[in-house]
Amino acid sequence: MSHSGKLGPTPRSLEVEDLESFDRLVTAGAVRAHGWHAQSLDLRGRSAALNRLDVEGALFLGCTFDDGMESRLRGRGALIFPRLQGVPFDPYRSALYSPAELYEGLAGAPYEELPDARIYHWSIQPGREHRVESTLASSLHDHAIGDALDEVLRAGPWSGKRMVGVMGGHAAKRGSADYAEAARLGRLLVSGGHAVATGGGPGAMEAANLGAYLGGYDDGGLQAALRLLAAVPGFRPSVSAWARAAAAVVERYPGGTPSLGIPTWFYGHEPPNYFATHIAKYFANSIREAVLLDVCRGGIIFLPGAAGTVQEIFQDACENYYGAREKVTPMVLVGTQYWTRDYPAWPLLRQLAAGRAMEDRIFLVDTVDQAVAVLQDGRAL
Repeated sequence: MSHSGKLGPTPRSLEVEDLESFDRLVTAGAVRAHGWHAQSLDLRGRSAALNRLDVEGALFLGCTFDDGMESRLRGRGALIFPRLQGVPFDPYRSALYSPAELYEGLAGAPYEELPDARIYHWSIQPGREHRVESTLASSLHDHAIGDALDEVLRAGPWSGKRMVGVMGGHAAKRGSADYAEAARLGRLLVSGGHAVATGGGPGAMEAANLGAYLGGYDDGGLQAALRLLAAVPGFRPSVSAWARAAAAVVERYPGGTPSLGIPTWFYGHEPPNYFATHIAKYFANSIREAVLLDVCRGGIIFLPGAAGTVQEIFQDACENYYGAREKVTPMVLVGTQYWTRDYPAWPLLRQLAAGRAMEDRIFLVDTVDQAVAVLQDGRAL
């Protein structure tokens, strides 16, 4: 299985995700397009090349053709999924989102008019789940995001690094000690050679992505960013003001260290944070949760959080409980009092782990420094 939780392409399939790839294949003398998966390509002006190809078994997803070419391709055995009307996103996209794409127009428009908000409002339209074209669009989109994420993990900026997840609640406010510690955690992980992934939302998730993003800057940069962000503590009452403060930090500190955010429109009231450079945003939260756990092969650090974080702890624990030893990944809970008294997940987790392969891969610590040390000193491997 691939990271997206779906069957990966067969060995005979070939993703054709940009015009340069298409032209390169044609120029190299390709004559059969069997197994080609072309996504969201504007193939107008390339009818001559398409006419020369044997297209039986080729798949065209949301592509644009010269007049009459689509019907000719169908007649020659190609499978064509057309562009879907009335959908505020590209179901066949070939890349992850960036903050700039989801927040396009942020400088001059309120959040409610930006792509991220428009997609969310489309997703909660009454009766949408009963319309075939809507269900198809969201399913195709999540499949495409899974493909794009697989590609980035294989050959992107984290190739050769262990991805460590940081889970935690959205309630940590900018300017708070909890937010600053989560940011320091992201920075410590990056400086230790790890890649960072979060749920992509606000609070502790944003802070960890912020710390990772500024991992290449000196500590003064992170402290200055924390002071700037503290002026807008949270995304309520204004997502616009919250996001603009983050965008200003990114503008001041360009070219930060890449990190991953995996949010969902299921929690549409929680906007994606601006510091995750690569955003794999899904409609289906169940897929998003599974993917988030699967990519964090270097382990997960759980900061204080509420229902969502508790769910993630035991979803991870379930996979580790039944997994073979080589598949078990470290779980590090930060905050002894929090996880033993406030939300006593630790006693149950320890009881579950007793006698299992995961028993020596679970840890309870009090500081983010200790959490990183656990992952660094080999105890968790």
